[in-house]
Amino acid sequence: MTTTVAEEPQEQAGPRHARRLPAGPDASSVRRRLAAPMPDDGWWGWLGPLAVTLVGGILRFVNLGHPHAFSFDETYYAKDGLALWRFGFEQQTISNANDLILKGDTNVFTGQGSFIVHPPIGKWLIGFSEWVFGVTPFGWRFMTAALGTLVVLMVARIGRRLTRSTLLGTIAGLLLALDGLSIVLSRTAILDGIVAFFVLASFGALLVDRDWMRSRLATWAEARPDEPLPDGDRGPRMGLRPWRLAMGVLLGLACATKWNGVFYLAGFGILTVLWDAGARRAVGIRRPLLAMLRRDAVPAFVSTVPVTVAVYVVSWTGWFATSGGWDRTWAVGRTTSFPFIPAALRSWWHYHAEMLHFNTGLTTPHNYAAKPIGWLLMIRPTAFWTDNVQQGQHGCTSTSCVSEVIALGTPLLWWGATLALVWTLWRWAAARDWRAGAVLMGVAAGWLPWVILYSNRTVFTSYSVVFAPFLALALMLALGAILGPARSSPRRTWGAAAVGAYLLLVLANTAWIWPLLVGDQLPYAQWLRRLWFRGWI
Repeated sequence: MTTTVAEEPQEQAGPRHARRLPAGPDASSVRRRLAAPMPDDGWWGWLGPLAVTLVGGILRFVNLGHPHAFSFDETYYAKDGLALWRFGFEQQTISNANDLILKGDTNVFTGQGSFIVHPPIGKWLIGFSEWVFGVTPFGWRFMTAALGTLVVLMVARIGRRLTRSTLLGTIAGLLLALDGLSIVLSRTAILDGIVAFFVLASFGALLVDRDWMRSRLATWAEARPDEPLPDGDRGPRMGLRPWRLAMGVLLGLACATKWNGVFYLAGFGILTVLWDAGARRAVGIRRPLLAMLRRDAVPAFVSTVPVTVAVYVVSWTGWFATSGGWDRTWAVGRTTSFPFIPAALRSWWHYHAEMLHFNTGLTTPHNYAAKPIGWLLMIRPTAFWTDNVQQGQHGCTSTSCVSEVIALGTPLLWWGATLALVWTLWRWAAARDWRAGAVLMGVAAGWLPWVILYSNRTVFTSYSVVFAPFLALALMLALGAILGPARSSPRRTWGAAAVGAYLLLVLANTAWIWPLLVGDQLPYAQWLRRLWFRGWI
């Protein structure tokens, strides 16, 4: 039977010196408490997630080559990706490069290194899709559309693992498939959607690692005698765990795309520490935090921080292997207090200092700059591309027409998710629901650093696509509570009606703003009718 949030056995935090649950005849209770089984629904566990992934893929790929233009920051990343694949480093371009590329001429580089402000992995991926599909809008957008589609699948499967419910996981995937912001960022060759992919994949690896570790700990607990553990017993060593190592690699790729991935390295590191300590407490180990520090801390650190750093450094191979990149020879001939450090590394460090100065000090005014505090409510969405025409031009039959791509999260979804975050915070604080805490960390790591550290920097609502999957998961948890247990017939009926009605409203809302997401031409009055607030214009 498919379970819901309300039905899954909850691990409650017990007293610090809790006795271990008995082994022997009741040993299964240890395993149920530590690692609730996944739904036994066979291929149904994939059918729903794949169905919503198909929906998400259609919305992300249909007419992907439109607009035939550089949309927002594609003007940087499409050319940088192309330069990386041709030369190994980003190059400056001639003044009319955009027009030439759109006409099919890609001989636009000057041979001089270009100062870039983000690491190269995301641009390597964009350049790869250009290499495969051509240097066209479809070509440079293909990779972000493919990764955005895979994010839908991951959200559905991650939601299933969180709740042990295929139904709720499928709902989470559907929500993200219909999210306007996620659709636009998947259809645009910029870096934020790529960061979202790597961050969510690392979260999925962290969840699998949690289940893997707790299953092994349950096996250890079941094999022990039915008696309290001695004071000095810290439990088994788990060593280097493969899924946590995978998390380190994926976080390295996130950081090597944009630096905000480092906040997830910190956030997910905190989660794995807390989860390991909680698992050891659940089997009756005294002083579980100390046990975690002695048994898990060093392997956890080695699997994450050094691995993330190593992946990040390797991502700069093209810059190191060539001589024309920006600041590549900056340290050559300069005196230094550290002559034993190679000049290439000193040049690389100086380059990063320049990048840091730019990324923390950018305050250039922009019409669509948006304070991070308003991102959740979509107060100032980001317009990526606009084309205004008069009657008779490009098929316009009205007095004037507008085509626009605006990175607007589906309002009913984002506003509902904001309310769900409040409920999730209560669920974590009052009921000690680890799933609520995990989802909150996913939102906090992607949002709060911008609110606290960079509120005066020039930033955009489109950055919030990185934590959009976690908003879908938070909304999934809240909808699961509304849905109620499967065995509660009257409650389930009314809950299903409420959840179904909400999903239909989200679907209708996405359909209403769809022309704004893909740049379809609208009569001016129709365009204005879809912009509900002045801040959206």
